[in-house]
Amino acid sequence: MTVLVVGSVALDTIEAPAGRREMILGGAANYFSLAAAHFTPVQLVAVVGDDFPDAHLAALEGRGISTAGLQRAPGKTFHWAGRYGDNCNERETLATDLNVFASFKPVLPEAYRETRHVFLANIHPQLQLDVLDQVRAPGFVAADTMNFWISGELPLLRRVLQRIDALFINEGEARQLAGEHNLVAAARAIAAMGPQTVVVKLGAFGAMLWVRGELRLVPAFPLASVVDPTGAGDSFGGGFAGTIAAVDRLDAATLHRAAAVGAVLGAFCCEGFGVERLLALTRSEIEQRLSQLRELVAF
Repeated sequence: MTVLVVGSVALDTIEAPAGRREMILGGAANYFSLAAAHFTPVQLVAVVGDDFPDAHLAALEGRGISTAGLQRAPGKTFHWAGRYGDNCNERETLATDLNVFASFKPVLPEAYRETRHVFLANIHPQLQLDVLDQVRAPGFVAADTMNFWISGELPLLRRVLQRIDALFINEGEARQLAGEHNLVAAARAIAAMGPQTVVVKLGAFGAMLWVRGELRLVPAFPLASVVDPTGAGDSFGGGFAGTIAAVDRLDAATLHRAAAVGAVLGAFCCEGFGVERLLALTRSEIEQRLSQLRELVAF
């Protein structure tokens, strides 16, 4: 099964204790796509400027990612710059230049409209709704969101929640959306808004899943060294959705395993700058680390 992702493609500048990289491939849709592509073909819908390097396009297509939905617009590609200190759980945003992404209107190629598995990355809720109006008969729809949309576009976000199967959200945003401090209560309250599955991302502590009234936990894979945590959450989403699309099942056990795969992909992402580790990753490495994660939590 193919998975469709709609979101941002960016050129990032990242500073961290391990070094500095300028104008490297980034954006939520890129991290998601390169993680999911290890399990299933990916259809990418996004926008880039005329400055977007052909080498990046070739890298995506070389991983089985369809770029027929990647729009090219006059101007510069979305650019984000950030700095990490010794605590990689905290980052400072230095620049957010939306550029062509500011006027992005997702248009799905005809072949994409039949896709059964859809992931709506962190974009304006109205754009997420526009995508859902173009997909004919989705079997599984997941979405990501953020505090900006929760505080500024809550009515539209609630409409999105009524049309999706799974929501990906971090712990602070879960509390904000639900109006509950306790995360279990927050996940239960969000599920009552529409999505049967709520994935609360806990950063370095893994993730909590609320699946049809059942609670599941997945730890993060422990790393001795973190190079760049940018995109780890989007890589988690890619591993999760790619696993679901590959097996085309939605039972609780499959969703739990998908979250474990997501945790593994998120950890791999942190081992290099930008998407470089995802580009070099092999399926055998993923399976080996998934086995290690399983051994770490078995008792």
